[in-house]
Amino acid sequence: MATASFEGFGLRMVVASDKFKGTLTSAEVAEAVGAGVRRVCPDATVTSVPVADGGDGTLSAAVAAGYTLHPVTASGPTGEPVASGYARLGDTAVVELADVSGLVRLPGGVPAPLTATSYGTGQVIAAAVDAGCTRIILGIGGSASTDGGRGLVEGLAGRLCGNNSALCDGNVPKSGGGLDLVALRRRLDGVEVVVACDVDNPLTGPRGAAAVYGPQKGATAAQVVELDRRLGEWADLVARETGADLRDTPGAGAAGGVGFAAIALLGAELRPGIDLVLEMVRFSEKVAGADLVVTGEGALDEQTLHGKAVAGVAAAVHRPGVQVVAVCGVNKLAPNQLKGIGVAAAYALTDLEPDVRRCIAEPRPLLEELGERIAVEHLTMTRREKGIA
Repeated sequence: MATASFEGFGLRMVVASDKFKGTLTSAEVAEAVGAGVRRVCPDATVTSVPVADGGDGTLSAAVAAGYTLHPVTASGPTGEPVASGYARLGDTAVVELADVSGLVRLPGGVPAPLTATSYGTGQVIAAAVDAGCTRIILGIGGSASTDGGRGLVEGLAGRLCGNNSALCDGNVPKSGGGLDLVALRRRLDGVEVVVACDVDNPLTGPRGAAAVYGPQKGATAAQVVELDRRLGEWADLVARETGADLRDTPGAGAAGGVGFAAIALLGAELRPGIDLVLEMVRFSEKVAGADLVVTGEGALDEQTLHGKAVAGVAAAVHRPGVQVVAVCGVNKLAPNQLKGIGVAAAYALTDLEPDVRRCIAEPRPLLEELGERIAVEHLTMTRREKGIA
């Protein structure tokens, strides 16, 4: 594509993409798109704003936004030590459950539906609080466990959990065990906890954590029944100790029940993940003055329409005349669905290369070509609007 005809347009573009899972990070997506755009408009200003929806990538988005990473070694979902950490800016710490207790941390990728625990996430939160952080932003997507958040609570309070606790059967407590909240309340005194949560499932029942998400974590039908039973006993225990039964609260079933522990025992507020991340990265400031916003994620599908990064970014662009387009690996949404969430057009790798395997193996040159196409189409439209031949 020729570039000379668009030189001097001074295109101001923001790339606020989620990762292409297993392929490119958010920053790499922005780098590739920006390289393509500059082939068409050499003087373009491309600002990268990595975003996430509260799952994996949240920690990286925080660091890209100026937070400092503080390493912490914690227990992984099956007890092995993992190198994780929290990102800090001022008194605020960002903790990503997926990075310490997530599916990506399962040794060899082998599911452990009955024994995986969120204990390590509690340890990371504890490290942040002990370092003086008074606001915790907790992203809970990508959990490997269905422990009702008991592991997180025990890790935060500094007590043993999992197979080492007399109160536990696997990763959820046996009935009849007590719950000492003194250490937990002491540690969280004066600390605000905000949780990135994008689901409204209750803790137990046919729409609960075990029934809906257990199979995704390797649970068989019989194990789903067992996990739901354990979660019910855990909810009974918490209700006895706190005087409130919050198992049916929307979001309690998030992340294998971590949402329940967060609201019932940490006094947490649940908020949509992408909204929380956009606030964290100061998106409204970064997008001021932009002519074009490019967002994206690996696949655009029905999930995109319900609180994922692309929909959240598009909704956050309030300035008239600023077009929002999306890049992706594959697009399964119709034009009217895209326009319904504020996205003018979608550009997919599979538009250029039908072989999905090549798209996964070599996404960068394809994204660069999409960047060129986006710039040409946007700048051509701008020229028409300005009456330039």
